[in-house]
Amino acid sequence: MTSIMLRNNYQYRPPVLTTIFHRFPHVNVSLQLVNSTFDPRSEVYIESLGILGSIPALWLIVTLFILLIYLLTRCCDRKPRAKHSITVLKWSLFLFAVLCGATLGIALYGNDDVHNGLDSAISSLRAIDDSIVGARNQTLSIESTLQIKVKQLMTELNDVFEEPVRNQTVRKLLLSSLANMQSNTTAAVKACQDLQAPLHVLNFTTLFNYLYLGESIRYPATMALYITLLVFCIMLIFGVYRHSRCCLITFSVFGLFAIIICWLLSSLYLVIGVATGDVCMSPDRFLERQAPAHVRSQKDILDYYLTCETSRTNPFHVVVKRGTQAVEAISYNLGVLSRLAKQEYKQDQLHPRLDILTTEVKLASNLMSGLPAILDCRPINREYIHALQSTCDTALFGLALMLLAMAVAGFFFTVLVWLDSHTWIYIRKKREYLQVEEQDPYMPPSAASQAIAARTMRPPQGDIYGRSPGVGAGVGPGNMGTLRGPSRGGPPPSAPQHPQYATLNRKFRTLEHPGVGNRRHDNGSTGMAMSNNYSSHTLGHKKFQQRDGPGQYSTLSKKCKTLESSDFY
Repeated sequence: MTSIMLRNNYQYRPPVLTTIFHRFPHVNVSLQLVNSTFDPRSEVYIESLGILGSIPALWLIVTLFILLIYLLTRCCDRKPRAKHSITVLKWSLFLFAVLCGATLGIALYGNDDVHNGLDSAISSLRAIDDSIVGARNQTLSIESTLQIKVKQLMTELNDVFEEPVRNQTVRKLLLSSLANMQSNTTAAVKACQDLQAPLHVLNFTTLFNYLYLGESIRYPATMALYITLLVFCIMLIFGVYRHSRCCLITFSVFGLFAIIICWLLSSLYLVIGVATGDVCMSPDRFLERQAPAHVRSQKDILDYYLTCETSRTNPFHVVVKRGTQAVEAISYNLGVLSRLAKQEYKQDQLHPRLDILTTEVKLASNLMSGLPAILDCRPINREYIHALQSTCDTALFGLALMLLAMAVAGFFFTVLVWLDSHTWIYIRKKREYLQVEEQDPYMPPSAASQAIAARTMRPPQGDIYGRSPGVGAGVGPGNMGTLRGPSRGGPPPSAPQHPQYATLNRKFRTLEHPGVGNRRHDNGSTGMAMSNNYSSHTLGHKKFQQRDGPGQYSTLSKKCKTLESSDFY
């Protein structure tokens, strides 16, 4: 607890966190220590706060410069990247992204603490203002009652008492009592005016209206900013999980903005925290310096409400006592006047004036008797201490959490941008598979089949018909025979040991004819069959010239005709 109970009043004690912020070194440009008392009118003090706030800003500049150099090296590096395992990098990104998200969660908690503290402080200021406004309105009510209603009724009664009566002594007593009432009314009005002078200056309505408006904007805006930074972390985790190059590159850009935001907020929070700590170390002195001139001249009033020491006397006690005595005198003289007037004057001459006057004087007496309770220091000082506790304890603690969270988040975002920029360069786009359609073995192959066949071509072991050198059997263009199956009991034809291929010039196509086994039709007859071995033929306008010997390949002329299905038969 930051306060203790002493004789029905609270005594404020600065929290530990306030002392820590207040002990931050306040130096000027020459790095010389200056007075740390909060004084917004002092240029030296403002300069010291600016120097403290420039420390995170300077670190931001250094961080951005280092990242700029690193990213330039990444952009200028054009060497092809070999396959590299990025499992460690991905796990590191995931870990730091989770830690950064947790840090932003702490910042959100601190923002909520700041909001609760400021909202409670604004409520306390409103209660203080309500007490002051209540005292001011009550004195105005007493003044208006006495000045307007009571004096008007006394004037009317004075006209009644001017009429002659049988007993002149009673008439003189009535006029004397009425004169005493008028003089006491003037004294009571003067006392009310003396009370209103300092109360009119103490107006906190504008202050807490501005505070309420500013906090109603700051709280959701800060929360939205923290959630945006949290979305950046979620986007990075999604990119790591999905192995998304696009998400990682996008985070590299937004991560730089996150670094700038975090360190700028750290700078701002540091300045606000130190200034708040300076105020909370001696809030009474700050309010005394900031009070209006005529209020500072009445230092006893400020000391009474700020400290509320039991040894101090209420500075309004004398004025309130004078006004109370005047109103009591009015009530006493009114009683005498009412008793004597009823003896000498008719009822219709006194009523309803005398009855209304009695009611108004009683109202003024009740209002005046309630002023000491309203002007007592204990309710106001209790709200004042509560406002200090809310600001210097709850709100400052939340501000410290936000400051620490933004500094740590700035460091985490720096590491994440560095790791992310080093990770996405190893992520390649997936290669598309080559779509190859199934080809008819008797039709020209597609370009993809040509490419595959070109990779698998090998020089033949014999001639272009798949025979061993020196063997002249086979089927060629212009000499296609009818292949019959082997005779019964005869030896099966020998199969070649290796499949043979023919090569073409790069301007022509290669045609492969897979061997077709013995096919039988539905009528059981033996159909045309080709040899089991694979024979590649090069077709052209002219008959090819057979060349014997290994390593010999047939070529085509440029004027080859388009291959049709009739060329096979």
